[in-house]
Amino acid sequence: MTVTDDFRAARDQLLAARQDYRQARTSFEWPRPSEFNFALDWFDAIAADPDRGGNPALVIVEQDGSATRRSFAELSARSNQVANWLRSQGVKRGDRMIIMLGNQVELWELVLAGVKLGIVLIPTTTLMGPADLKDRVERGEAGWAAVGSSNLGKFAEVPGRYRLIGIPDAAGAGINGAGINGVGINGTGEALQYADSAGSPADFTPDAPTLADETLLLYFTSGTTSKAKLVEHTHTSYPVGHLSTMYWIGLEPGDVHLNVASPGWAKHAWSNLFAPWIAEACVFVYNYERFDAKALMEQMDREKVTSFCAPPTVWRMLIQADLTLLKNPPTKVVSAGEPLNAEVIGQVQRAWGQTIRDGFGQTETTVQVANTPGQPVKIGAMGLPLPGYDVVLVDPATGEEADDGELCLRLDPRPAGLMKSYYGDPEKTAEAFRGGYYHTGDMASRDEHGVITYVGRDDDVFKSSDYRLSPFELESVLIEHPAVAEAAVVPSPDPLKLSVPKAFVVLAAGHEPGPELAEEILRYCRDHLAPFKRIRRLEFAELPKTISGKIRRVELRHSEEIRHADGTQAAVPPGLGTEYSETDFPGLKSQG
Repeated sequence: MTVTDDFRAARDQLLAARQDYRQARTSFEWPRPSEFNFALDWFDAIAADPDRGGNPALVIVEQDGSATRRSFAELSARSNQVANWLRSQGVKRGDRMIIMLGNQVELWELVLAGVKLGIVLIPTTTLMGPADLKDRVERGEAGWAAVGSSNLGKFAEVPGRYRLIGIPDAAGAGINGAGINGVGINGTGEALQYADSAGSPADFTPDAPTLADETLLLYFTSGTTSKAKLVEHTHTSYPVGHLSTMYWIGLEPGDVHLNVASPGWAKHAWSNLFAPWIAEACVFVYNYERFDAKALMEQMDREKVTSFCAPPTVWRMLIQADLTLLKNPPTKVVSAGEPLNAEVIGQVQRAWGQTIRDGFGQTETTVQVANTPGQPVKIGAMGLPLPGYDVVLVDPATGEEADDGELCLRLDPRPAGLMKSYYGDPEKTAEAFRGGYYHTGDMASRDEHGVITYVGRDDDVFKSSDYRLSPFELESVLIEHPAVAEAAVVPSPDPLKLSVPKAFVVLAAGHEPGPELAEEILRYCRDHLAPFKRIRRLEFAELPKTISGKIRRVELRHSEEIRHADGTQAAVPPGLGTEYSETDFPGLKSQG
């Protein structure tokens, strides 16, 4: 059998058991080829099949209604042209290339071409500024940067020996940014023109086989608690590893999958590239300048979206709208990035008749734990380990496996969907892979049925008195209040209890901050939480987030350390808002 046959057999095994978790769990084994190239061995094989090649692979719809549509065969031929052109410009196997593009067809063309060539891709969000780009050029050792025209100018402030490739942001847009300072583009400071690739041959021959453990991707994490880590993935850890992601979503051939994720982050590769194309589904993207739930649902109906994935932030915005406007809801709805609160799941269930299924993974891995199709969902839980992943919880204090502890992966056998390393950081790599496990840094609990529930990042879980508290659990209660759109809970220093839970709250439309609403929300928490878990302080504020949309609780914790440095309610430091405490309201204070 060829590597394509082996990969298809593993995929088909998961498709056949997509409603039977136990069967998939016991029978699935990762394909472990010594050589594999996703673009050549899988994507091009689909494209060359007369019955499959003409199927839609990518649809991009703009806000004005214009659309770009490509079949598997069309993307295969076009990526061959791009690969041949890049090779003619001096790009070679092992070269590192930053790809800094929005959701435009050139992004998918370049990724496929890069895989075929064997170059190392460094996906980068268009929101990055010169300082972040400098870090990516240096730590990623980038020799090339493929950049949209509106962002070329940022590289004027980014030193390094790399060559720029300029790509129009939209059809017909010109390439700006000639004269980039000292970048060394043929000695002229001018970017190469991506449009020149259109004249290259549509047949591509690789220079060598692609080894399974060759580096394919370098992803910078979003840095919720520390400086962004640099994650190294191979030609199998994501391309093969995302078999688990396909299984979690429930993707099948012919599905139209919409994933709301920005290019540059790992989740975009998860569900806008690997998982749908492994399933031979169509990737659908709707580009908009400002989120509009009604417009999004109109496009979902028009394009017959059957599968939908969005982060909790988008789900929370969606439920502010009339979900019944979507006449033909997708039959597969999932969420990832952060745990999803029960209130959101309930509203979508009532409107669409579908239960949002949470999934847990990291930039470092594919989906490890999830609620899979056809299985009962325990609301608020992450679910069960995915086929191919041996998940255990390890007590940080003892190092022993337990029902409450850090979520870890056994390394014997090593799951295919696990990163190779933290690139350039052997100490951090050794720390993550210590003791025969991969350590996620996330805390979880497991019930008597083996169902795993997320507790929080090890950095975010905190003690109040002698109780260990999960921010996620408290936030889940807060968001049930109709006035609360988003919430983040952090420890606030307290002289008696060490710390007390404090909530930073973003209000839903139509609600105004003030002491009356603060008392109402605190009272709601008092009525719905055990006394030792109650929210004791509250502040209405915007939540600091990474550019990928994850809440930076580390910043909120720092602000609390400043405000309550001596354990008392100090004067408000500049830039911080009004804090409300249970002690401000006699009706709450009298009840402990």
